Amino acid sequence: MNINRRSFLMSAGAALTLPVAARADAVPRSLTTRVAQAQLAPEPYPTTEIWGFDGQAPGPILYAKQGARFERRLLNDLHLPTSIHWHGIRIDNAMDGVSGLTQDPVEPGEDFDYAFNLPDAGTYWYHAHSNSYEQVARGLHGALIVTEPEAPDVDREEVLVLDDWRLDSNTAQIDSRFDAWHDLSHAGRLGNLITTNGVSGLTLSTLQHERIRLRLINAANARVFVLSLMGLEGWAMALDGMPLDRPARVESEVVLAPGQRVDLIVDVIAGEGDVSHLAYLSDSGEWWSQVAFPVTGVASSTRRPPPEPLPANPRQSVAGVESTRKAKLVMEGGAMGRLQSASYDGRRLSFREMAEQGQFWALNGTVGRTDTPLIEANLGETIRVEIQNKTAFPHAMHLHGMHFREVHEEGALGPLRDTLLVQRGETREVAFIADNLGDWLFHCHMLAHAASGMSTWLRVN
Repeated sequence: MNINRRSFLMSAGAALTLPVAARADAVPRSLTTRVAQAQLAPEPYPTTEIWGFDGQAPGPILYAKQGARFERRLLNDLHLPTSIHWHGIRIDNAMDGVSGLTQDPVEPGEDFDYAFNLPDAGTYWYHAHSNSYEQVARGLHGALIVTEPEAPDVDREEVLVLDDWRLDSNTAQIDSRFDAWHDLSHAGRLGNLITTNGVSGLTLSTLQHERIRLRLINAANARVFVLSLMGLEGWAMALDGMPLDRPARVESEVVLAPGQRVDLIVDVIAGEGDVSHLAYLSDSGEWWSQVAFPVTGVASSTRRPPPEPLPANPRQSVAGVESTRKAKLVMEGGAMGRLQSASYDGRRLSFREMAEQGQFWALNGTVGRTDTPLIEANLGETIRVEIQNKTAFPHAMHLHGMHFREVHEEGALGPLRDTLLVQRGETREVAFIADNLGDWLFHCHMLAHAASGMSTWLRVN
């Protein structure tokens, strides 16, 4: 039998368990992209063919400690190139995983070593970033959890990856029409099956007065999840991995756009024998259970006081907002928009000509990434970006490598995050410190929108 480098490394990794002190020069642990089967739709529907990290959808939950060095080897067993973006991590640019910008795609049968430090605790995730509008929709995503040195006072935590899938109603197989004009030009690819951690109708037993940390991740291609707590009292503790200055009591719906995360601490206030729910607002306007929490007993006869804030991550402040330079980002195009023409591959195309190329969106009059960056910033410079949505649809704008704060009226700053939902007709403004060297993507995380024009980039020197 012939043994190549890759098969040797895989067999060696499986056979050896090294002590921590001996791992400095060891082969990194691997993540393998491959085709697999998953029971997404409830039985008696058949299993669904998915593309998954280690054959799972979502992929395995990856845990690491704040301040640690994180290493993974991507092994690509798909028939197409791929890469991994580590969403929300303030990462070395070469490790950001954007095919065509920060690295070459990993070809079938090849591998790539990711290695980077983890400066921030929080809830993050990883996903394919090569033809991501298809690869993420087929299952190539998972949670990355960076733990604080001291965990908050909770009884347990649950990582909940929210997703939707577009399946054939007869075969339960993934709809392969990823070039559908309607998806590209409207709200994006919306699914017909809602799952949590790859399960439709997830149920997790709980106890009255139990305190649970819920780490919520929206991994959907385009769906904005509108969530409600029923039989649960909760506090928002962190957004997009970054701790809030103080816990914010949940008094209305929680809105989670694609790519966004929220950490909640919830107390179970339903009585024994009842069922609490994390509910979502369905397309029909009805509330349905995202996750059911049947109350099977009593944890305590009394409740805890409200939770204390999570410890702050480093570099959470954004200074110099009042006197910094500003950039503008105008979003145009899509169905029911007024875009007449835009620049694409160096040519001026009418909207009809754009559509014939499968392109429907423009940023500052240009379709897709430009040759020169939207912004070229000096290291440590504070930048403000005004985002104007002139389209008929919402867009979740995600900045790689850095986090920003929204600039409200009279200069007040919102919480630190990496993805902002900009509704139709809105103008919003964000500010960030360009404290991470390299070329960074800035794009809509309705992934069909990014694939059809809504993507730009900036450079930090």
